[in-house]
Amino acid sequence: MSDQNPNPESMPEPIARPVGGTEYSWCKAVPVGTGITVLAFLLTKPPNIPLLQNALHNLQNSHPILRSKHHFDPATNTHSFLTPPTPHLQIQPFDLPSTASILQTHSAVSPFHQIFEHELNLNTWRDPDPLSAGTDVLFASTYTLSESQWALVLRLHTSACDRAAAAALLKELLRSVGGGGTERELKGNGEVISALEDLIPNGKANKPFWARGVDMLGYSLNSFRLSNIEFEDVSLPRTTQMVKLRLNPEHTDQLLAGCKSRGIKLCGVLAAAGLIAAHASKHLPDHQWEKYAVVTLLDCRSLLDPPLSANDFGFYHSAIMNSHDINGENTLWELAKRCYTAFADAKNSNKHFSDMSDLNFLMCKAIENPGLTPSSSMRTAFVSVFEDLVIDDSSEVHQELGLEDYEGCASVHGVGPSIAIFDAIRDGGLNCACVYPSPLHSREQMQGLMDHMKSVLVDGCTVDSESEISSSA
Repeated sequence: MSDQNPNPESMPEPIARPVGGTEYSWCKAVPVGTGITVLAFLLTKPPNIPLLQNALHNLQNSHPILRSKHHFDPATNTHSFLTPPTPHLQIQPFDLPSTASILQTHSAVSPFHQIFEHELNLNTWRDPDPLSAGTDVLFASTYTLSESQWALVLRLHTSACDRAAAAALLKELLRSVGGGGTERELKGNGEVISALEDLIPNGKANKPFWARGVDMLGYSLNSFRLSNIEFEDVSLPRTTQMVKLRLNPEHTDQLLAGCKSRGIKLCGVLAAAGLIAAHASKHLPDHQWEKYAVVTLLDCRSLLDPPLSANDFGFYHSAIMNSHDINGENTLWELAKRCYTAFADAKNSNKHFSDMSDLNFLMCKAIENPGLTPSSSMRTAFVSVFEDLVIDDSSEVHQELGLEDYEGCASVHGVGPSIAIFDAIRDGGLNCACVYPSPLHSREQMQGLMDHMKSVLVDGCTVDSESEISSSA
């Protein structure tokens, strides 16, 4: 059945909702290249376009923000979500010749990896047309990689879909397609859920004016003392690239057991391994100290009033920034404990709420004034990690669809960290997609960093296992 209404004048008006403060920072960040979220699926069976489109329309029905348009009004300098009453997404198919024109013949990475990076750098939101009704927050494409492989790719504006929502979207889409893509009713009254700032419990975001000024000054001054890994090219236009970090199930179990025994989360260990690898990459004397910034992103849904779930799509993450002084003598578990404790103490002090507007303001200032950052790189931290893991396992639906692999993360080549780690446990093994701005950093440089991180993690698992054996002997 067609989605077109024969009488356009009878179509209900789209529902408008102004963006919140955090959403506004993403509306500023995405046009310069940070915050393009991509979910990509590698398939060994030809995609059923009508079935997929029906499933995506069902998702747009269930989650109004996915059928919304991002609208900018230059007259009032305001951003908003305009949500039409019905889904309108159309999947864009690329046949074999069209896909081949995108792929690089002699690339060091697979065709699927190339398509994933290609989509991370398709910025539909760079130059919005103020006279239009807005730009969709969700796009879908299929690519023919070969006669036996295809890719389905979803590209989203991050203000409409954070990592928790992306993980829920992935599962819901696979379940919907596997179940035949049955129709669903529109959710609620068709409005986009309130912005994060409007759902913070009373008092949690309060901060005296003088304290806010002191913290803003502290963040600003501290940024000039932060170290970065070496920049390789600060002049050429930037894109986002990705490298991988994987651990087998055995090492993953040992790593998670080490976290549990110390009362910390994996985010602290990943940050610590990254800091150790960054310091080592500079070949400095072991005794020489450097200060690096770590941004930890946390899902605030369960902390809001009223509480939300991952099935409430939108952007409901907040960030906590900590800086750490390290040298070449730091060990993984000691530094991991320090990283996680600093984050946990800040969270217990409600800094994820009270500092939210400060960090959003500084993020926008870095976009407007790149010269305030080292080499005008717009780097605000060395690394970003997520507080909580995404856990996913293969299922019969994966086999039914011919799902061989999938990736999900967001671009970072505008403003942000040198490396953003999107971690997940897949079939028992740690699987990290690590994105970075190129050519500010090169693929060889970042793969070397990931390889060093992996060796630090594996060595930490080995030391932990040996200590456990010794203590039980």
